[in-house]
Amino acid sequence: MKITLKVWRQKNGKTPGNFNTYTLPDVSEDMSFLEMFDVLNDELIRKGEDSIAFDHDCREGICGMCSMYINGRAHGPLTGTTTCQLHMRHFKDGDTIVVEPWRASAFPIIKDLMVDRSAFDRVIQAGGFISVNTGNAVDANSIPIPKEDADKAFDAAACIGCGACVATCKNASAMLFVSAKVSQLALLPQGQPERNMRVKKMVEAMDEEGFGNCTNTGACEVECPKGISLDHIARMNRDYLVSNIVD
Repeated sequence: MKITLKVWRQKNGKTPGNFNTYTLPDVSEDMSFLEMFDVLNDELIRKGEDSIAFDHDCREGICGMCSMYINGRAHGPLTGTTTCQLHMRHFKDGDTIVVEPWRASAFPIIKDLMVDRSAFDRVIQAGGFISVNTGNAVDANSIPIPKEDADKAFDAAACIGCGACVATCKNASAMLFVSAKVSQLALLPQGQPERNMRVKKMVEAMDEEGFGNCTNTGACEVECPKGISLDHIARMNRDYLVSNIVD
């Protein structure tokens, strides 16, 4: 396959960026999208040019590092797929592919396609913990939890913190991410002691980081590679109202 890439290049967050065009004449359809970038970077290095900086880690759809905006969609054209799980067979010979970093003021560009997502870490630090002393591992059935609650908590915990929800929202809202982190603890007995404090502090931290408000369009759920439900946002909003009444 012959592929033309238009890639956003930016030296750092303080310098302006622009799109550079690259042509790869022999791309295997079996390559993953990131492997294709590896091939491009090898060529750039051999030519003595600066390689394209992009985030990656496990390349198994778990770590949430591979944050790329591809042809106008977070993680590319497939639903429920991270960039590292996207393969070149989903593109056509002769295609032009436009690749950009996440665009959000709370995710400042570090270089090229890399953005600083430490804002997510600070939101979690604000309240994503429990005070229960877990000690040694206990029997799984020692604390009975309704299966429906356990399933919902597990679904929320599937969030990998990639930031696609922020990147795809026209207001750069982080409410899907924050609500998932709130829900995974709010639905379990161990998360009850800090439940009210947690939602208040995490929402406040989200606002302080400069994320926008929810648009209610549902784009975040559509582009989330793990299919995190908007139901978690509704739960977080209810918990936030309750926490303000209780306190």
